[in-house]
Amino acid sequence: MILQYFKTKENEYKIKSDKIYLNILKKSKSLMNKRYFKEVDFSISFELVSILLIFYLNFFKNKEIDSKNKINEELIKNLVNDLDKSLRDVGISDMMIGKYVKKYVKKFYYRLKIIDPIFENDNNAELLNYLNSLKFVNKNNSNELSNQLSEFFLQIKKNNE
Repeated sequence: MILQYFKTKENEYKIKSDKIYLNILKKSKSLMNKRYFKEVDFSISFELVSILLIFYLNFFKNKEIDSKNKINEELIKNLVNDLDKSLRDVGISDMMIGKYVKKYVKKFYYRLKIIDPIFENDNNAELLNYLNSLKFVNKNNSNELSNQLSEFFLQIKKNNE
């Protein structure tokens, strides 16, 4: 009788979103190197995770599946929990953690407003312009970074069709 609570639909969404979020973290870690960025730090990691997460959110938003809203909600929860843990690891105190998490969540939603139309139009030139507008991106290799991201996005589309 108790087993019915462990195998609920919500757990399926959580498991799927956890796998997706781990994939996002792996890809962002592989892209973080000095060739693409002037220096590697928390802001770059946040930017990459944001771009990749926004792509997934946009991808699921446009899919005709019943669970898309639940998966997207779980992905956002994963981001907030990851921000909380990462900021604590950096040394932010318990008293200040809420303020910092709120600041980064606002930054994420601002990026969502800017980047979502780029993915909606599937425009690689606009993505390149966005990457070039970031102050910490190495302009000499931004085209290669854009290509790496585009390949990853194509791979996601292919694997989830």
